[in-house]
Amino acid sequence: MEEQLINQGQGIYTIDTGFQRRGLVASHLIQQGEHYAFIDVGTSSCLRSIQESMRKLAIRPEQIKYIMVTHVHLDHAGAAGVLMQLCPQAQLVVHPRGARHMIDPTKLIAGAAAVYGDETLEKTIGEIRPVAAERIIEATDELILELHGRPLLFLDTPGHAKHHYCVYDEASNSFFTGDTFGLSYEALSVQGDRFIFPTTTPVQFEPDALHHSIERMLSYQPDRMFLTHFGGIGSVPEKADDLHRHIDAFVKLADENYVADQTECVTAITAALFDYLQEELTQAGFNMSKEQVHEVMGMDIKLNAQGLYCYVSYKNRKRS
Repeated sequence: MEEQLINQGQGIYTIDTGFQRRGLVASHLIQQGEHYAFIDVGTSSCLRSIQESMRKLAIRPEQIKYIMVTHVHLDHAGAAGVLMQLCPQAQLVVHPRGARHMIDPTKLIAGAAAVYGDETLEKTIGEIRPVAAERIIEATDELILELHGRPLLFLDTPGHAKHHYCVYDEASNSFFTGDTFGLSYEALSVQGDRFIFPTTTPVQFEPDALHHSIERMLSYQPDRMFLTHFGGIGSVPEKADDLHRHIDAFVKLADENYVADQTECVTAITAALFDYLQEELTQAGFNMSKEQVHEVMGMDIKLNAQGLYCYVSYKNRKRS
């Protein structure tokens, strides 16, 4: 059985929220003395995992100083409002473009309901509560917050979403990357080497911005990246090279398979992505059947195809 709470050393813990399956959505916890900060918190339907981890570590709710959401997609920020009510001293740290959605989550709820349906939304995502404006810190580019003397630097990192930041922790020389540094699941590992691929989900994927955000983080020469999907990874320059290559390949496939009809286009891009990633996995030494690729990556590939369609359709509209 996979560990729900992983001690990464240097005061960093990875919590498996258990959303949909094990090893899919992580919340990260930073400890400095008796003070704590969460980075991404999953959905309130999975809040029990965070509460159980707090109990294991003997953390009192009032010791949580910051709840940081790298962006306001619900698998990262869905539980923020509920957790803020449970942690009376905490401040919510959110990108300036996302703050209004945390104060009034009406649009987030409506968007999720359109995807999941009201009934499934309650079971899958759980309750989404607003956060009082006076408890919110807007993380402008290069803001530094101190966690009991431990500086945390916030960088504006668009590409996956315009309302995305990443957090640099000088003490561990690592970044907490949300979705900007892609996806890398434990199920996609051979002899400790993890396969990585970008997330191009709707509706704000922009490849040039994503390339730039990755390079900006690389300029700090970090030792590790902590991904919401999933956990800590090393070999950062090599993984960055892989991400750059995959981003360009994804866009090329989207351009090659573009047709105006959305359903037809998304179907074609999805098939092309499956073929591309299956071949990449094979070349990297991952002996996975098509069924296994579908099981581990299927949801991500479908969302990536939808985001790529949004990008290439907008690009084609601009040309016409």
